[in-house]
Amino acid sequence: MLIRLSDVNKIYNGNPILQNIDLTIEDRDRIGLIGVNGCGKSTLLKLITGQILPDHIKEGDGEIAYSGKTSVGYLEQMSGLDRESTVWDEMRGVFSELLSAQERMRELEAEMQSGTDTHADEYHRLQSWFESNEGYQIDVKIKTILGGMGFDENTYDRIISGFSGGEKTRLAIAKLLLEEPNLLILDEPTNHLDFKTVMWLEDYLKDYKGALLIVSHDRYFLDRLCTSICEIERTRLTRYKGNYTAYTSLKEAAVARQMKEYELQQKEIAKLEDYVARNQTRASTAKSAQSRMKQLEKMERIEKPLTYHKQARVQFLYDIDPPQQLLQVTDIDISVGEGTERKTLVESLSFEVRRGEKWGIIGDNGIGKSTLLKELQGILPHKGRVRWTSNVKRSYFEQESANLHPEKTIMQEIHDRVPTWTDLQVRSLLGQVRITGEDVYKPVGVISGGERAKVCFAVMMIERGNVLILDEPTNHLDISMKEVIEDALVDFGGTLLFVSHDRYLLDKVADRILEITADGIRIYQGGFQSWLEAEQKRIKESRTVQTEIKQTDKSEKPAYRSKQQRALEAKQRSRRRELEKLSDKLQQELDMLGEEIASEEVYSNFELMQEKCRRMDEIRVQMDETLEELIILEEELGE
Repeated sequence: MLIRLSDVNKIYNGNPILQNIDLTIEDRDRIGLIGVNGCGKSTLLKLITGQILPDHIKEGDGEIAYSGKTSVGYLEQMSGLDRESTVWDEMRGVFSELLSAQERMRELEAEMQSGTDTHADEYHRLQSWFESNEGYQIDVKIKTILGGMGFDENTYDRIISGFSGGEKTRLAIAKLLLEEPNLLILDEPTNHLDFKTVMWLEDYLKDYKGALLIVSHDRYFLDRLCTSICEIERTRLTRYKGNYTAYTSLKEAAVARQMKEYELQQKEIAKLEDYVARNQTRASTAKSAQSRMKQLEKMERIEKPLTYHKQARVQFLYDIDPPQQLLQVTDIDISVGEGTERKTLVESLSFEVRRGEKWGIIGDNGIGKSTLLKELQGILPHKGRVRWTSNVKRSYFEQESANLHPEKTIMQEIHDRVPTWTDLQVRSLLGQVRITGEDVYKPVGVISGGERAKVCFAVMMIERGNVLILDEPTNHLDISMKEVIEDALVDFGGTLLFVSHDRYLLDKVADRILEITADGIRIYQGGFQSWLEAEQKRIKESRTVQTEIKQTDKSEKPAYRSKQQRALEAKQRSRRRELEKLSDKLQQELDMLGEEIASEEVYSNFELMQEKCRRMDEIRVQMDETLEELIILEEELGE
């Protein structure tokens, strides 16, 4: 057991956020934490990490117990990095204790070199601890992890505040990997990451040695990693075995069972209340009526289960069909910036879209996906030609909701688009996207990203476009609302062009995938899974071709080689054998020195200890040089 929460409660402004939460996290657990926006997921994470304390309702409740071995790493939505630090300093900060020990060792070395040996024991303790915690490998570890997360040496001196959201997330993950906690808590780790980074992260986390607690709206991510799902609903937490797909089946069965129990109890309550109403005033039956009243008072009421998918009714309709040949794109470029600052991301791309097709657009971050959508609509300039057919009516979902006015209320935003509508009609429309009550009077500028997205969907329903163009439509939505939008897009009879990192959405809705690369575009039939299979096949074929080229190069070596060539190869092979022997010899010496510095004879003699540690450092450097030379020789020999 790493952490155990027992009967934990949290209340804000008199309103319960979390009630009677019980949760145990064991070694190697893979837990997905889900729930609608605002249900208390982030609050639970703050309780687990000790940022806030539970509220106590009764004696003995609200216990959060940690085992002695528990170490927690927490990736927050805002990354938790020092924005003014450099990448290198931020990563080295993970090893502050080791670096402080190293600094103290240098101070002690200086003192002992001046003839003072009173600190020899302290130096030995620090030296042993520093060695056992791989203190000499700090820089190697940092470079290895940063390289794996896509950061080269050119980024080490950059200030973190200058990075994009996706880059900051990757840096935060890199920092956590260096910390190596045995409980890794990730809050929306896939936000703003491209496919390659997300899939790398999934592969890494699959083999992570500690436990995982993941808050995510990425159902694909939850499916690949999680072995249990915890859902927060109506302030309570329920745990289900299996990944997200298994959870949906279990939840559906649980809701059906609860609904049946609720309906049976409601019938019993109605029967008891009817009996009380008819008999409590009659002297002969008053006693039995009171008995049934007490029965009603003691009854533990079953709550009616929530069924969000039935409450939202998003539907995109249009009035007229355009011709079959809907859109023709010929030799357009994707460029950003203006004047001398203008940069071309893709030189030329061409494709055609027919009526009723649903295109998912993917590509690396910064490749120009959003720019392409704007060029297709004439919002941004471009080379080449974009030709829309007649009777096309476009409706555009812009990622940053720039088409909404921040100072208007939600109600005003809709009213200004359809002035003839009554308040009741506006409320009815907003109710379809789950904006109800006093929320309709909130200014657009203060509502969350998810609420703004809902307003945009309401606007699109008014516009009745036969072509929907969407830029990351599900980015800020909770899972239940994502499913509502997915169903609406699947049912839409018109044409879709949408940019998304949501693999679940791409798989369910798209019938074509357009991938933007620096070299142009690739088009695939089918959804995300079809793209993934094709991509894996393409990579495999590319590797096969490379292997064949290498084999061909070897086989095409002339049977006759000059005396100089044969002599050079013989010399290279001889040098390789020497290096292999040297590498083995150095490793043996390093192992032997490691044993010697642990002996009393050595660690009690400062000068001898210092000499052997210096020799160990020299061996490590020599081994690195030997390995590098061996790699170069292997490449030259083609073996």
